[in-house]
Amino acid sequence: MTKRDYYEVLGVAKNVSEGELKKAYRRLAMKYHPDRNRDDQQAGQHFKEAKEAYEVLSDAQKRAAYDQFGHAGVGAGMGGAGARAAGGFGDIFEDIFGDIFGGGGRGGGARAYRGADLQYNLELSLEEAVFGTETKIRVPTQVTCESCHGTGARPGTEPETCSTCGGLGQVRMQQGFFSVQQTCPACRGSGKVVRHPCRSCHGRGRVEEHKTLSVRIPSGVDTGDRIRLAGEGEPGTQGGPAGDVYVQIRVKPHRLFTREGNDLICEVPVSFTTAALGGEMAIPTLRGRVNLKIPPGTQTGKFFRLRGKGVQPVRGGAAGDMISKIMVETPINLTKHQKELLQELDETMRSGAQRHSPQTHSWLDGVKGFFEDLKFWSS
Repeated sequence: MTKRDYYEVLGVAKNVSEGELKKAYRRLAMKYHPDRNRDDQQAGQHFKEAKEAYEVLSDAQKRAAYDQFGHAGVGAGMGGAGARAAGGFGDIFEDIFGDIFGGGGRGGGARAYRGADLQYNLELSLEEAVFGTETKIRVPTQVTCESCHGTGARPGTEPETCSTCGGLGQVRMQQGFFSVQQTCPACRGSGKVVRHPCRSCHGRGRVEEHKTLSVRIPSGVDTGDRIRLAGEGEPGTQGGPAGDVYVQIRVKPHRLFTREGNDLICEVPVSFTTAALGGEMAIPTLRGRVNLKIPPGTQTGKFFRLRGKGVQPVRGGAAGDMISKIMVETPINLTKHQKELLQELDETMRSGAQRHSPQTHSWLDGVKGFFEDLKFWSS
């Protein structure tokens, strides 16, 4: 009988990835397994066919030989495929659910776990955030216990093989069709049980210390940004990789500047005289002083924008702007003579033909119109 093409059997293309190949096989195995189709001999045949195809295509060497020579290239190795195909339904689900429940395959063994990530909250000044800096932080870490050399057992004793899982680190649970492996609850996957814990580490095999890490802060960071230090978190267990350290940035308030995106805003107090007559004054930026021209008649709330004097974005692009917000300052603690001068000034402005307070006149016109409308609607 002529065998069907293995790729056709599994319903996949020749360039199929390993993951997609496995998904296709699982789908067919679930559909045609003899334990689910006891009265359907054809289903059993489909299952054996899919099993054989998967065992060839999932092996890199066999797949290469099959792609080049077809069935002739792998014929010698097919003897065991059919024999294993009639295995229990649990064999299929052991493979399917292994990743979910911590299974390590048919060979068993303790599972490696990645270490936990750590977070460090770092406060920066505005200058440090804008220009970047390098700083050092101290974070907790786990190191091998010197008393027990990492075994967790009291000196003079040794960890014992777990009697629950027989040292595999996993136990199998049978529920109807399903045979599922999960981490052993007695030894938590290590395969060993410490009967006499070390007094220094309390059976953990590690003790906590602190380590100093150097952190390079790129220019332009802001509150909420995170910097990842790969592999500097807690170490993994059973040979698993270490976690990461995430440095969480918080920028402290500045006495002169506030930041909005990549722009810096500075409130600039201006005297009544300078605002009225105009002038020039030195204002601060994070890169030094600059002279700002104040035109005559400048009002409170007026913005002056200095292009490119703000923050350079951390991910590149054009720098923000420096924005000066004018705050006209009302004079206080006036002498009698100063008050008389202001009163005289006010009288000359009131009696003149020109309007010296355009905002006041505009506001008064609006108030007048409001009351006229109110009177109309009330009548």
